[in-house]
Amino acid sequence: MVEIDVIVEADGWENLPDAERIAERAGLAAIRAQAPAKALGVAILLTDDAAMRRLNAQFRGKDKPTNVLSFPAPRLPAGKGSAESLFLGDVALGYETCTVEALADGKELGDHLSHLVVHGILHLMGFDHETEAEAEAMEARERAILATLGIADPYAGAEGGATG
Repeated sequence: MVEIDVIVEADGWENLPDAERIAERAGLAAIRAQAPAKALGVAILLTDDAAMRRLNAQFRGKDKPTNVLSFPAPRLPAGKGSAESLFLGDVALGYETCTVEALADGKELGDHLSHLVVHGILHLMGFDHETEAEAEAMEARERAILATLGIADPYAGAEGGATG
């Protein structure tokens, strides 16, 4: 069983009907694509740029808002914790930055939200984009997962990754 908890903290997300459902659906798709037989959990925080700026400054030393941040849960030593499920961590998304990016790229906000949720969860599952090879592998997984949701390639026409 996959458990996705979506917390809406910022009022701006009310402008996207079904934001919680969209985030949950994208999260489920990402987890099922990577670990279909595992019981995993993740928390998704839909917040605003002020909160994202604080989180980005605190955890990455960057005093500016960003679109998505991933916070992997600490891994327990073997034999500790529940064998029933594994909590992967948290993904936070900033409404204003996500909205500006979607508008600038001519994308539906729901599709962009889905992309960033998938991106964030892939980070929790060990993917990264520090090197060109890592970025290509991660973007390929994102494309494949988003295709299962009927969402077009988010990188089509882009010069490299849209997230950071």
